[in-house]
Amino acid sequence: MSLATKEEDSKSIQNNGQPKSFESNLRTHLGLLSKAVELSEPRFTYRVLRCLTATKKKFQSPDSNQAEATLKLIIDVGLPSNSKIKPLLLPHLQSITQAESSDMQIDPISTTTPNAKPSTAPNGTAKPSKDSPPLPDPSSQAEHETYLSLLVLIFLISRGAPNRSGFELSHRLVTDFLPHHNRRSLDPLAAKIWFYHARFAELLQQDGSHPGLWANLRSSLMSAHRTARLRRDEDSEATLLNLIVRNLLAHELWEQADRLVSKTEFPDFGKTEASVGAGGMVPTGQVARWLYYLGRIRTIQLNYTEAHTHLQQAIRRAPPAQIAPGFWQTTHKLFVVVELLMGDIPDRALFRGPVLKKCLQPYFEIVQAVRVGDITKFEQALSTHSSRFLTDATYTLILRLRHNVIKTALRTISLAYSRIKLKDVSLKLKLDSEEDAEYVVAKAIRDGVIEARLDRSGGWMVSKEVNDIYSTSEPQEAFHQRISFCLKLHNESLEAMRFPLNQHSKELASAEAARERERELASEILTGDDNDGDDDDLGDAF
Repeated sequence: MSLATKEEDSKSIQNNGQPKSFESNLRTHLGLLSKAVELSEPRFTYRVLRCLTATKKKFQSPDSNQAEATLKLIIDVGLPSNSKIKPLLLPHLQSITQAESSDMQIDPISTTTPNAKPSTAPNGTAKPSKDSPPLPDPSSQAEHETYLSLLVLIFLISRGAPNRSGFELSHRLVTDFLPHHNRRSLDPLAAKIWFYHARFAELLQQDGSHPGLWANLRSSLMSAHRTARLRRDEDSEATLLNLIVRNLLAHELWEQADRLVSKTEFPDFGKTEASVGAGGMVPTGQVARWLYYLGRIRTIQLNYTEAHTHLQQAIRRAPPAQIAPGFWQTTHKLFVVVELLMGDIPDRALFRGPVLKKCLQPYFEIVQAVRVGDITKFEQALSTHSSRFLTDATYTLILRLRHNVIKTALRTISLAYSRIKLKDVSLKLKLDSEEDAEYVVAKAIRDGVIEARLDRSGGWMVSKEVNDIYSTSEPQEAFHQRISFCLKLHNESLEAMRFPLNQHSKELASAEAARERERELASEILTGDDNDGDDDDLGDAF
């Protein structure tokens, strides 16, 4: 990246860092889209997409009617009369009355870029300032239409409008509009359109008005994924792949989801799973979703170690909790359960976060029961919050924790008693009979949970002397695991950094030029020494 581009980028940030109003926001974003088309630089488009969260909050704020009026006027005045998208968007913004529309004023349309300097017209009047909307020049009209369509979809889903209208609009966009514009500058915007199209279908199926709609959308998603793969559209490819996996998991098609993730390569996945999203144009949000889905699949397959790794990376790559609280909460719920299934106890500070404190309260009760090995407390927490666990799709996973609670209780008993009757063990563990206690103790001894032996003739469990853990290799293995994680994190951070293009070649060229100057200087010095020697010989002879 050249220095001029960096300076221009910093000026753009300074000019657009604090927009005065929602209208100014829209003008700035449309100007950045025009700039992205003009310079063939997708980072301006991604800067616009990063502001969608603030735009959605604007539609949900008390002054949402003003934001709706602004969006309607931008579409009405900004898009040309021959636009095919314009008649599709305006009917969805008809809640604005004519009186409200007449009160709104919008500056004349200008095709200047956001960084253009203000100038004067020949008649002496001021031309539209740099804040005027750069709407639309023919080269970026498709991008403007797609972005405004995306804003209408966000408006419909934010205001709780009938999901049917949003689904019909998004369906027209993905079937009629996007296929006729094979432009790489539209790829990030098209990925967002597909996301909201699938979201509308999911909501319609969940409310029961259109059963099977989301499941039937799977074939369209797969077809669009193949097209994105052929076009090397990494953004749409990642989004569509996540939508397909989400669709399969929601319908409990675990085997199909596993075959899909095993036979499909995530964009920029790299040679190892740890290098997901290290570079390329795939947004980190899609990478975090992909890692979460991988962790969920591996959890169902009882591969808890790999699932824990995926979920840990998903949490690390996810947006901050204030921006994406829903994803943050969902991922941590599964992460806590997986840690318990691995035999670890989550950190208590995890349950004190402002975003996680309330939603993780049922899981905190489960953690306390597992930590102390209290069967009664575990069953009580499970029955009290069963509806919450069923909603979170973690109920069956928590049922597996009953064995962990029994193991913890057995470990506590073996440390407290040198020998104890199996009948007393069954009473402490709330088991039905002495035979069940014998089976549980035998399995715990075989798995290495406790150091003990069974005296079947007398019906005793005899504990062995516990060895010092520091005499084993477990501390060394624990330190090795932590150091490996830190090194892997360092390598991923380096891979994710953005370096100027061809900077190494410039450094090599400058180094080669320096060496050439050194050789020339050395040759001049040698030539000067030879000339001095000739003069001395001439002087002696003379």
